[in-house]
Amino acid sequence: MIFHVLTIFPEFFEGPFAHGVVKRGKDAGLLDIRIHNLRDWTHDRHRTVDDRPFGGEEGMVLK
Repeated sequence: MIFHVLTIFPEFFEGPFAHGVVKRGKDAGLLDIRIHNLRDWTHDRHRTVDDRPFGGEEGMVLK
């Protein structure tokens, strides 16, 4: 089974996936966890991934 994790904090997931049941599944070849950094696909020099919310409401919008 392949899992793709999209995040702006890829380092956060490396530790939890290296222990316990998930590690045993990866070692047995049952799991393939691929961590993707959203900032790798940005086009500006600041590697911005968020934008202003539309309509004046609170929250975060991804570009």
